[in-house]
Amino acid sequence: MSPSPKKLRLGPLPDTQSVKLTFVCPARLKADLDRYAALHAQTYGDVVDAVTLIPLMLEAFMTGDRGFRRRRAAYGSQRDG
Repeated sequence: MSPSPKKLRLGPLPDTQSVKLTFVCPARLKADLDRYAALHAQTYGDVVDAVTLIPLMLEAFMTGDRGFRRRRAAYGSQRDG
């Protein structure tokens, strides 16, 4: 049974500028990232690699982190005032 498009947290990729990223991680994490990229390609039909997904995953993680959002908002208020 193939995965449903609703089953992946990271949806279709937005159009963005490319930025070179150097990232070091454990081999196990790299294998999981490659598996996620393959599932993403299978689900949405766009072939992507793990390097393309990493910034979007980090952005989704930080967006979902309520503590980070609160502190970021407080930091922005302090800078503006």
